[in-house]
Amino acid sequence: MKDKEKCGCNRDNERQMENMSPFEIKNQLIEMAQEDARKSTAQFLNAGRGNPNWVATEPREAFFLLGKWALEECRRVKDAGDGIAGIPSRQGCGLRLKSFLVDHHREPGARLLLGAFEYLVSGKDADPDDVAHEWADSVIGDQYPTPDRILHYTEVLVRDYLANEMGGKDRGEVFDLFAVEGGTAGMCYAFDSLQENMLLGKGDKVALMTPIFTPYIEIPRLDRFAFDVVEISANRVEQDGYHTWQYPDEEIDKLRDKAVKLLCLVNPSNPPSYTLSRHTLDRIIDVVKTDNPELMIVTDDVYGTFVPDFRSLMYELPENVICVYSFSKYFGATGWRLAVMAVNRENVFDRKLEKMPAEQKAALAKRYGTLSLTPEKIKFVDRLVADSRLVALNHTAGLSTPQQMQMSLFAAFALLDGFDVYKQRMQLIIKNRLEALWKTTGFKLLPDVLRAGYYSEIDIMVWARKIYGQEFCEYLKANYEPLDFVVRLARETAVVLLNGDGFDGPLWSVRASLANLDRKSYLLIGKAVRQILDEYYEEFKSKK
Repeated sequence: MKDKEKCGCNRDNERQMENMSPFEIKNQLIEMAQEDARKSTAQFLNAGRGNPNWVATEPREAFFLLGKWALEECRRVKDAGDGIAGIPSRQGCGLRLKSFLVDHHREPGARLLLGAFEYLVSGKDADPDDVAHEWADSVIGDQYPTPDRILHYTEVLVRDYLANEMGGKDRGEVFDLFAVEGGTAGMCYAFDSLQENMLLGKGDKVALMTPIFTPYIEIPRLDRFAFDVVEISANRVEQDGYHTWQYPDEEIDKLRDKAVKLLCLVNPSNPPSYTLSRHTLDRIIDVVKTDNPELMIVTDDVYGTFVPDFRSLMYELPENVICVYSFSKYFGATGWRLAVMAVNRENVFDRKLEKMPAEQKAALAKRYGTLSLTPEKIKFVDRLVADSRLVALNHTAGLSTPQQMQMSLFAAFALLDGFDVYKQRMQLIIKNRLEALWKTTGFKLLPDVLRAGYYSEIDIMVWARKIYGQEFCEYLKANYEPLDFVVRLARETAVVLLNGDGFDGPLWSVRASLANLDRKSYLLIGKAVRQILDEYYEEFKSKK
């Protein structure tokens, strides 16, 4: 057995490392784990990052087939045989696209393209030439994104997709969308525009529902923002000591303070991976309706599709919310950097701008004066777009058109999947991996309909207490830093997990991603977690 000296652990080093982001710590853990794998028979297993190991094939097949047709359209306009073609022509292109898809109906992707085309033309009364021309320009990438906020038919498809997946069916709410380079870009743009538009200032109270994705913890504390952070902690536990990862009423009630101007949450959460309960949703709604009607909310709902019948706050409190949604995890598309920000057409952000003192309005009019003769009338969602390019470069704003085309096809793929075959498959993959992880730990995984399961946060101290008692827990706290567990896991078993306290979770918790390895790997990871816990206990017994 390796004692602390042999495994190379150092309490001072670990105290310093705990100030780092878990994603930066991960890089050092990877080096340790790879070194262990080289020196032993252990298999290097990195469950530290949530990049999925699947890809949705049909939307990609449709993208490449559309590209083939679009190039034909370019050559139709100009083809001198010198490798240079023209740009697509609008007139008659709708009929030409449909004919192409009929002729190529056996090719992968044709069915989805035809279905998406008919969804817009027949279901939304769109002009077929307009649709086909936007698609041709988009996939070829020969034009600046116009409109810069989001392409017209991309917005139609993605708006319907969000309504279906985020719990907004038949709600009638209309959200303006801004297509952005991944969910993290949306986070940056949200904080930036809220501050630039004086909706938030240094020292203002910002609430975070924790545990939460680390950047939401780090950004508000940057010198530029220096917000006063209020934590809304998911610290509820069952009577027998199990975490529920839900929020007690007294935590939610911190939002009743009108000095709290912004609430940020990831729903379902990262890392616990649980969606808000109906009770919590209703409590937040009551807070806004009763005590804090101007509360601004940023909700990051990237994992919503992994929960049956998911309900986002964007449809519960539509006027208060900026929703950030990324296509990366569900469709296996992190490299595409595809996301949208959604702002309801009737919203608290525009109302707060309208009520601002004259001096602040004048300052903002100066900021946006190059964009309009009436800059005070520019909507908040359009200010997001302008701010993303420091206003002066607003004319070059917008997500690239090929990216928006792939986003459209992801959305259409889900919209046309009437029996949710893809969704059920995704949810089953995650469920099987989660069960495999917990099976070999020997810990008990409680059934919970609110669990997404994309990640799993395991509080080591809970299981240390349940299996080996409180005295052993006190020994761990007295002799080790919480980070020691993931360090030892990497050094001894070649397994990489992230430290949960880096997400403002319990100090001795660890986060495993269930997205990026196969089921058999999670059996090995669970076994490794239990092995390290048992090693600590053997050390404890030897010193009694």
